Amino acid sequence: MSFFRKLNSFFYLAFLYLLLSLGLRILLLFHPITQSSFSGIEITKILSLGLVSDIFVFIPISSFLWLYLIFISNAKYQKPFGYIYLGLLVALFLYILSGKSILTEYGGGLAKVGLIFIGIKTFLFSLLLFLPGKRDKIRYGLFAFVMFLYVVLILQNAISEYFFWNEFGVKYNFIAVNYLVYTNEVIGNIMESYPVIPIFTTLFLIAGIITYFIIKRSKIYIEKIPSVFEKIQITFIYFLLFSISLWAVPNLAKAENATNVFTNELQANGIYRFYLAYENSELDYFKFYKTLPENKVYELLARQIPHIINFSTARQIQSKSAEIHKNVVLITIESYSADFMKMYGNDKNITPFLDDLATKSLVFTNLYASGNRTVRGLEAVTLCLPPTAGESVVKRKDNKHKFSTGSVFKSKGYQVKYLYGGDAFFDNMEDFFSGNNYNIVDKKSFQPEEITFSNIWGVCDEDMVNKAIQIMNTEAQSGKPFFNHWMTVSNHRPFTYPNNKIDIPGDAKSRDGGVKYTDYALKKFFSMAQKQPWFKNTVFVIVADHCASSAGKTKLPLDKYRIPAMIYAPGFVKPKHYIQLMSQIDLMPTLFGLLNFNYQSKFFGQDVLNKDYKPRALIATYQDLGLIKDNVLTILSPKQQVKQYELILKPKEGIEADCQLYYDEKPMKKERIDLVNDAISFYQTASDVLKKKKYERQKF
Repeated sequence: MSFFRKLNSFFYLAFLYLLLSLGLRILLLFHPITQSSFSGIEITKILSLGLVSDIFVFIPISSFLWLYLIFISNAKYQKPFGYIYLGLLVALFLYILSGKSILTEYGGGLAKVGLIFIGIKTFLFSLLLFLPGKRDKIRYGLFAFVMFLYVVLILQNAISEYFFWNEFGVKYNFIAVNYLVYTNEVIGNIMESYPVIPIFTTLFLIAGIITYFIIKRSKIYIEKIPSVFEKIQITFIYFLLFSISLWAVPNLAKAENATNVFTNELQANGIYRFYLAYENSELDYFKFYKTLPENKVYELLARQIPHIINFSTARQIQSKSAEIHKNVVLITIESYSADFMKMYGNDKNITPFLDDLATKSLVFTNLYASGNRTVRGLEAVTLCLPPTAGESVVKRKDNKHKFSTGSVFKSKGYQVKYLYGGDAFFDNMEDFFSGNNYNIVDKKSFQPEEITFSNIWGVCDEDMVNKAIQIMNTEAQSGKPFFNHWMTVSNHRPFTYPNNKIDIPGDAKSRDGGVKYTDYALKKFFSMAQKQPWFKNTVFVIVADHCASSAGKTKLPLDKYRIPAMIYAPGFVKPKHYIQLMSQIDLMPTLFGLLNFNYQSKFFGQDVLNKDYKPRALIATYQDLGLIKDNVLTILSPKQQVKQYELILKPKEGIEADCQLYYDEKPMKKERIDLVNDAISFYQTASDVLKKKKYERQKF
């Protein structure tokens, strides 16, 4: 009996979690948004299977409690082990403090978080080591804090599930996952929408009371720390239950198969739904967004993309001239905003090479990025389809065998490669590109002597330049044309690069430095490329993946989506400014037009130089889907919401009209239904072709 009393902390927390989950289900059954009636059998299924699911979900989420309790002992404070362990903690703290750790290299606030965590751990261990007479009280305080933290999280989860249901009528989905990504925006929205201070004051007060009763009945674990044998027993029992949970939870989720959607949602466990949303990275357009009948939506799309057939985007692209099989190098520049360049008003001279190259290129001055993440940019130039709700296709499970720019080149006999200075495993790039018939060259392909500088993101752009030239020289000898897609890495936090290359030190960790160094590396690439025999037979496409920042006063601030893009091919493509509105997804279809390619296209992107093209741009976050057209920004959002803004130019002196970046987004009082329908036609059909697997590549 004494042994099981030592497990009281697990029992009482589990009881609290199950009680709150049961109460929440009953509350949501009668919530106004739950517009459904339930039979007695359905209610019994919801409550019973939901309870069983909650039991098995609690076991994995209690793993941190098990880990904390299992390491409570007095033995580790005995000499000399206690001093050795303390010395290791101090050394780790000083290592992070030095600013040379991998946490600092990664950038952001990670180093501070690590420093605080190790600092607290070192301080508490010191207290327990040097104050043995106070050890029981200190340990009791830590135990109380851990219990309080668990109680707060359990209560907060119940509150969050309620408010999420109140907003969307479902358990957690991909929107909840991305709330963790867009923390600032979400916190601001919560602060404006709900009485946060009273809610959290009440939450902490109730949590404190509950914690008091739990620790009063669980403190035996601290007072009589289990022996090694008892800890082995506890671990065996926990691992057994944990293993059963890993099997039971997904199988119970399969029982959520009622025709009544609310029955499935109420039966589901919110935390497991959150995990599934994180894994699947999708947000169901047809469930959350405004829709139109299928025949209507494809009819509208056909007005914008001529000649599409059979509820798809399939159409024949036919040129009147002979195909030109030049080599193609697509350079996607990391985090590269339009406002870095001189033509858009920048006076810092941080892109001198690209500023000069733009005068010799076909420049698309009014082009907008699809999204604000690298995977969105890669999706845009590879799949040429609108940014669908949820995560980019690059990071989804169903990301292979798609119709892509690579598949078009493959059909023409090209060698197709993706070049990346980091580890392509990051952001699921390796899975995506290899699954779409690209050969991958990344950091793993480098020999040690080929790396002169690297950071957490990979080798510096100069090292990738040398590797790229080497690869292209080899490819040129094969007699087959090549298509290489190179993604740069140096213009990314922590913005470190080799010193003595540009006038901004590589260890200054400056955004301007990162931009200027990438520009310097590109200059080196073109300087080396011009000396190669394949250069005159190569077309270079240069575009940003997304802007350096996406934050703004509005949901989709236009200046945070404007990116540079150009096509450079001396003697083949004449220097010019193309000033019409266009999207990132149009860039590669436009290149195919310049090469006179004949192919059956499934792209939503279009050749903007074709007379049939109707100017528009598609921009999005993970859930707000935007269409820019006719000086109006239309935004589709979850819960079938639609908002429209009139775009009013805020001109800056000394900048050409086609390079003006800034607009006021004025909410429109009268809805432009035609533009709402146009937006729906793009995003609904894009979601449809992906869902029904109609965007698969042609066989070759």
